[in-house]
Amino acid sequence: MWRSKIRLAAAALTAAMSAGALAGCGIPALGGTDERGAAARAPVPPGADAECAGVPAPDGAKARQLRGMWIATVGGIDWPKGAGRSAAEQKKEFTRLLDTARQMNMNAVFVQIRPNSDAFYDSPLEPWSQWITGTQGKDPGYDVLAFMLKEAHARNLEFHAWFNPYRVSRDDDLKKLSDKSPARRHPEWVRKYGDGLWYDPGIPQVRELATKAVMDVVGKYDIDAVHFDDYFYPYPEGGEFPDQATYKARGAGMDKDDWRRRNVDLLVEDLSRRIHEAKPWVRFGISPFGVWRNKSSDPAGSDTRALQSYDDVYADTRKWIKKGWLDYVTPQLYWPIGDSRADYAELVAWWAEQVKGTDVHLTIGQGAYRVGADSAWKDPAELSRHLTLNAKYPQVNGDVFFSASDIAENRRGFAQRLRDDHYARPALRPAAAGGKAPPPVQDTAARPHGDGDVKVTWRPSEGAAAYAVYRVDGERAACAPVDPAHLIAAVRGGGIIDPSAEPGRTYTYYVTALDRLHHQSAPARGVTVTAPKG
Repeated sequence: MWRSKIRLAAAALTAAMSAGALAGCGIPALGGTDERGAAARAPVPPGADAECAGVPAPDGAKARQLRGMWIATVGGIDWPKGAGRSAAEQKKEFTRLLDTARQMNMNAVFVQIRPNSDAFYDSPLEPWSQWITGTQGKDPGYDVLAFMLKEAHARNLEFHAWFNPYRVSRDDDLKKLSDKSPARRHPEWVRKYGDGLWYDPGIPQVRELATKAVMDVVGKYDIDAVHFDDYFYPYPEGGEFPDQATYKARGAGMDKDDWRRRNVDLLVEDLSRRIHEAKPWVRFGISPFGVWRNKSSDPAGSDTRALQSYDDVYADTRKWIKKGWLDYVTPQLYWPIGDSRADYAELVAWWAEQVKGTDVHLTIGQGAYRVGADSAWKDPAELSRHLTLNAKYPQVNGDVFFSASDIAENRRGFAQRLRDDHYARPALRPAAAGGKAPPPVQDTAARPHGDGDVKVTWRPSEGAAAYAVYRVDGERAACAPVDPAHLIAAVRGGGIIDPSAEPGRTYTYYVTALDRLHHQSAPARGVTVTAPKG
C-alpha cells in the first residue's frame, strides 16, 4: 500500500514542478482491498447507520469528473523507457507515472496492455510484448499487469485496460514475430499495409481472437474498464487495404465500405455484451478519431474539413453511441480552439449533442503532446481553455490526456496551469449506469497524528470500493449535508492521514462510501478534531 506522506499544499506542487518533474503527491490511504475493490476488513451491514438516516449524499454531479492520462507502451512512448531494463527499474518508472497522476489530482489511467497482438501479462493466446524485454515472447519475470493494477488501485486510480484489436506489428516482416504469435500460426489472417502488419477485420477468427484476448483479461484481472483507441482498419497510407479476397469470399453483395463498417460493428457489439455479462461493473469505452464525418459528407456530421473515421477507418462511433454499445466515448480532439479544419469548440459541441439523452459518458481526449509543437500550440494555456470551454456542456464528464510523459514533463508549464486552473482539488468520478450506493460507513474517528497531521479512520462498508473524505472548518453538526467542494480525498481502504491540516485548527470530517460504479452513500456521523501543533 502506498504510504508516501507529501503535503497537498500548492507550494509543494510548485516546488516539485519547478524541479522539472511532477513528484507523487496526495493523502496516504490506510488499509487494503479485495478483488472487487471492496475494503477487506469487517464490513458494515446494510442500513447500519440509522443515526444519520435522511441525510442526503453529497450532490456533486456537476463537480464530478473523470481525469485521466494515457500510458502508451508501444515503442516505449511512456513506459517502459528502454525495453529490457530490470523489473525493479521498470516498476520504479511506472509508479513515478502514477504518482504524477496523483500529483495532478487525476483519478484514472488508461494503460496499453495489448499494443501489437501481444501481452503485458501471461496470455494463453499471445506472446509477452517485446516492449517489456526487447524480445517478443520473453518472460519478464513478473506479472506486469498485476503489478500495474495493484499500484494504480493503491492510489485509487481507475485502471482502463487499453487493447489494440487489429494491429500486429510496426514491422512488415512476419518472421520477426515470436513463434507463439497467432500471426505466425495463421499468416492467412495477416495483411501487409504501410510499414506494418495488420489482422484482417473481415475474418471472423480475427474478431474472435481480439474478443478472447479481452475476455481473458476481464476474467483474470480486476480491471475497471476495457478501452480501445482509434485503430480499427488502418489509417490510409497510400493504396487500399488488401482485403479484396476476404471481401469477395464474405462480402455477401454488400457495398465494400458498409461491409468493413459491419465487421467493426460486430466486434464492438459482441465485446460489449460479453464484458457486461461477465462483470457488469467493468465498463467498455472507445477513443475514436475526433471527426466522425464532415458536414459536407453527411448533414449529421460536424462543420469540419478533416479525415473521417466513418469513411477512412470504418468506425461508426456515432452508431455505437446510439445503440448503447459503449459506456463511454473519448473522442481525440487534438486541435486548438479556432482551427480552420477542425475547430475544437465546434467538435465539443457536436460530440455533446451525440451523447445527449443516452447513458454514454463523454470525456474528451486532449493532445498534451502537441503543446509547443507549432504556433497554434505555443501558448501553454491552450489546454486550460479547452477545459474552461467544456464546462459549458453538461454532457462532458472529463478529460484524458495523451500522454503521461507529456504531463510529467510539464512543457512550458502547461500541466501546472491545468492543475492551478482546474485540478486544484480532487474529484470523484461520474457515477455510471447500474449499481447502487453502499450503506454509510460506521465508527468514523479522527485524532491527532504525528507532526501536526490528522488521522481519520472508519469501519468499511459492505459493497464499497472506495471512500470519499470531506473536511469542513470548525465544529459542525454530526449529521449534516456535505458540500462536495469540501472533498479532500478519495481512497481505498479504511482510513487516511491528512497532512494538509493546519496545526491548531479545528475541523469536522465526514466520510462516504462509493461502489464500483461511483454511486455514493450518505455521509456517516461527522467527527471533530483539532490538528496538533506539531
